[in-house]
Amino acid sequence: MGRAEARRGSRRGARRAAKPGGIRRFFTLRRLLGTFFGLCLLAMGGLLVLYWLVPVPSANAQAEMQSNVYKYSDGTILTRTGKINREIVGLEKIPKDVQRTFVAAENKSFYQDSGVDIKGTTRGLINTLSGKGKQGGSTITQQYVKNYYLNQDQTVTRKLKELVISLKVDRKKSKSEILAGYINTSYYGRGAYGIQAAAQAYYGIDASALNVSQGAYLAALLQAPSQYDWAAATATGKKLVTERWNYVLDNMVKQKWLDSATRSGLKFPVPHAPKAAPGMEGQAGYLVEAANDELARQGVDKAEIAKGGWTITLNIDEKRQKELVQSVDKQLESKLDRKNNKTDATVQAGATSVDPKTGRVVALYGGTGATEHWISNATRTDYQPASTFKPVVLASALENGAETQDGRKIGVNTRYDGTSKRPVEGSDTPFAPENEDNRDYGPVSVQTAMNKSINSVFAQMVVDVGPPEVKKTALDLGMRDKGFPERPAITLGTMNASTWDMAGVYATLDNHGRKITPTIVKSAEHKDRTVELPDPVGKQVISRETADTVTGVLQGVVDNGSGFEANTSAYDAAGKTGTSENNKSAWFAGYTPQLATVVALFGESTKEGGGQVTLTGTANSGRANGGGFPARIWAGYTLDALNGGSDATFDLNIPAPVRETPSTPAAPSTPEETPSADPSPSAPPEPTPSDSTPSPPPSEPPVESSPSTEPGGGGPSSPGNSESPALPPGAGSPNDGSAPVRP
Repeated sequence: MGRAEARRGSRRGARRAAKPGGIRRFFTLRRLLGTFFGLCLLAMGGLLVLYWLVPVPSANAQAEMQSNVYKYSDGTILTRTGKINREIVGLEKIPKDVQRTFVAAENKSFYQDSGVDIKGTTRGLINTLSGKGKQGGSTITQQYVKNYYLNQDQTVTRKLKELVISLKVDRKKSKSEILAGYINTSYYGRGAYGIQAAAQAYYGIDASALNVSQGAYLAALLQAPSQYDWAAATATGKKLVTERWNYVLDNMVKQKWLDSATRSGLKFPVPHAPKAAPGMEGQAGYLVEAANDELARQGVDKAEIAKGGWTITLNIDEKRQKELVQSVDKQLESKLDRKNNKTDATVQAGATSVDPKTGRVVALYGGTGATEHWISNATRTDYQPASTFKPVVLASALENGAETQDGRKIGVNTRYDGTSKRPVEGSDTPFAPENEDNRDYGPVSVQTAMNKSINSVFAQMVVDVGPPEVKKTALDLGMRDKGFPERPAITLGTMNASTWDMAGVYATLDNHGRKITPTIVKSAEHKDRTVELPDPVGKQVISRETADTVTGVLQGVVDNGSGFEANTSAYDAAGKTGTSENNKSAWFAGYTPQLATVVALFGESTKEGGGQVTLTGTANSGRANGGGFPARIWAGYTLDALNGGSDATFDLNIPAPVRETPSTPAAPSTPEETPSADPSPSAPPEPTPSDSTPSPPPSEPPVESSPSTEPGGGGPSSPGNSESPALPPGAGSPNDGSAPVRP
């Protein structure tokens, strides 16, 4: 019995041992496989739901932000503006082998895959969940999606969105579009976003000029921009980036994108040392603002420009721009004591230089620096151009065939009464301007009156022509209808104008009367549009004979008149000085056959709110007249801009202008004009700005015909004036004391 029970117990134990325990009974192979496939189906279902629910979003704000790139006329970078240093370029502008360096570096299967790397993404998700941080493995498409549509957050949600959006983007966009987007949105270090900014930052060239070796370095950078920047890299960093560079090129050989023989000859392209990105300091800010203003006049809203993405090439010649700044520094700034002299602290200089044949603004001086003085002195229009307007009066007289009050046609040798405070005749508005130092000149020719900038002569000439006609001529030549009264006082430049405006007027005279509109923008391009710019050279606005006659007269101003400081004998020049009422502004407007430049000084209060103040006392030199600092700045710049001089001469379609000389040398003169009050009690006084004539050197005495030596008496209304009807412009007169013509 005992043995039988033992046998039965043994058999029951064996049976119990043969059956699986509770946990083993639960984890059967069948159940495990079922659970795995169920989870897979669930995951696939979840992905399908995500695919349908997650849309392709709009680009994130940063991805579309670009800098605007401003260039000199030769393509050299002037500056970039905008928060993001990026300039998007089309893939067609990037060499094919450079494009492939990025594929070789990041995603060799890019051209064949569906836009995602499931294995790499899964690994990234696991690492994110486990707290291991960022891991590689994403495709180019996924990195593009992260840069362009999403952000750099390391979260499960973001990674799942990246996966779904990448699948959709790969279906909707071509591989070329995706690659271009990736290359243009990636960060390369040195503040550079996109390949164009990177090419400039590391090699100082455009992306279109990159070679495969340089492209491989930029592609290698993307893995660790800060660590791999050669200029800042440690020895380890340099070793790693060199290995990465080799890895990229070796992959290109394996993909048959690069010949092995070519590969073996490549050397590591050490990038340039980093340079501080040029900003808005110095003249750059003035140039950028002038360009933006010009584009705004062509219908490009400034808000559109502010969005970025523009490449704007200026007409500014980098060499001449530097020479203009250097001339201001040498001729003016080095003489000023802005810290200790209250007058010097108020001095502002501005200048605009134009090619008179093309209208291109080749140089511009806006002030001491755009980050110190925001208003551009080159384009501001709140000061009067003073006697630089007198050539416009003469041009209007010639163009309209005007006559004096006693019926004589106005020409270069027509005589006027130069008596100071002489009341004008024939005007409903009384006006009797005072000459400089209240000096009387008696009967003088128009040429002498221009040389000496005699107020009383040009006041009468405006009346003879008619203020409305003079204003029309001024507007035709390019002046703005801003603060432009139709009264005799306009002869003294009492309207508002900028150096930019006056440079256009004088360039038009230089261009034989064919309208020149100063233009600073050479081209303006955006990926979405190219701005069509008008031709700066317009129609004939005054006859060639009129323009050339005025040029001939203005040569006399430089040769023997108030503008003698601009005469270096190294070039043929014409010009006019100007000094406004109370010496608040001083101008020199001049031109050679190749360059028209206007320089001005403005007295601007340093007190809050600004305001105009006198320039008298600038650099302890007394009156800061147009024939002083402005003429010297003009001469210094022009000499350098013309490479030390020029043999070019004015091609004037008139007889060579006569140069008058006095029978005996005149005493040195002081600045020519001072304002005077209108003597008439019946009308309010009109301001009478003054021009200034420093004494010419003894070898070139001032041109003046004194009452004792000049025949006839009185002015245009004087019966005693013996001048016969006007001679042809430029012709001599048997009784005017003319010198031989200028060679």
